Amino acid sequence: MPATDLDLLIDAAHRAAEVATRHIGGPLDIREKPGGQGPVTAADLAVNEALADTLLSARPAYGWLSEESAHDPTRTLAPSTFIVDPIDGTRSFIDGDDIWAHSLAVCDGNEITAAVVYLPLVDKLYTASKGHGAYLNGAPIAPSARTGLEGAHVLATKPNMAPKFWPNGVPNVRRSHRPSLAYRMCLVAEGRFDAMFTFRETWEWDIAAGALVVQEAGANVTDGKGAALRFNSEAAKADGVWAGVK
Repeated sequence: MPATDLDLLIDAAHRAAEVATRHIGGPLDIREKPGGQGPVTAADLAVNEALADTLLSARPAYGWLSEESAHDPTRTLAPSTFIVDPIDGTRSFIDGDDIWAHSLAVCDGNEITAAVVYLPLVDKLYTASKGHGAYLNGAPIAPSARTGLEGAHVLATKPNMAPKFWPNGVPNVRRSHRPSLAYRMCLVAEGRFDAMFTFRETWEWDIAAGALVVQEAGANVTDGKGAALRFNSEAAKADGVWAGVK
């Protein structure tokens, strides 16, 4: 039986982890990407190459959108597209921390249909496929039951709590932070936090996999203004992201 897209993503995530972890403790060749887009390392590029080899060899007709690849304008014409972040949380990886992830998704049309977020150093594999729920290491997950933001425990950076974003007043929340956007979304999906949000423009590869995990777990997910997320756009950006309580 041919591998499903989700099976393929899971296999690719494990291969990515093997490549990434081989770089730990070695020379990373750290460089800053232009336009203030942050650092890139030899590990990011090696993982990107391994993912492209694994995924596109299995699905040569699919398009490709990755943080570490040149943008391909023809991807929007493909029947499906891989949207990947080889290492989500590169700064954390550089610092020797364990909270970084491989974030892999398949997009059909403008919707994500299969997703994997894998944190190899903490042994967390989040998976989801459209219409079939979300899972952590094979066990089903569900979000918290909270329905209002007041008193919620949220994942957000401090700038997102600025009064300019809250015309009705900054809500009374307990704020925490994690370095990977994909992981923040998955933590909401499994109910460890009530919500996560960012109001700045967000690259699709940062949120594509996490968005399906959140949705399939049963939580709300939108852009930063409450509109539905649509992926594989020409700009490859979303107007922020909000996941969790309504």
